[in-house]
Amino acid sequence: MVGLIVASHGHLAKELINSSYLIFGKQEKVVAVAFEPAEDLQTLKDNYQTTLQAFSKTDQILFLCDLYGGNPMLAATAFVKQDPKRFAAIGGVNLALLLEAYALRESGATLAELTKQLVQIGQSAIATAEPEEDLWK
Repeated sequence: MVGLIVASHGHLAKELINSSYLIFGKQEKVVAVAFEPAEDLQTLKDNYQTTLQAFSKTDQILFLCDLYGGNPMLAATAFVKQDPKRFAAIGGVNLALLLEAYALRESGATLAELTKQLVQIGQSAIATAEPEEDLWK
């Protein structure tokens, strides 16, 4: 099963995970990492390295970061460059995307499949409610 590191500016990642558990139930191999105001990019990379100790050295890891191009994503990119078969990163995590990640992991998706499908889902998942539309059709 692909491990997930949910990373954000502040404590958004932790709260996304907490909210996701209310809907999907407690999950294995899911860890939050917060980027605090006093920290720099190297500190964040060090925090990721420490967080990786919660996983097996053979686990594939997907970083789900709050902002594409933000420091959590920049720090994750260093790991992806180092070992692209083991690590991948997506910017723009939200609750819906995290829930989809859980479902896809349970289906046995590989890291590459998981990453590709989540990006496709994320790009199509944001929509506006139309007055004449029934959301539950």
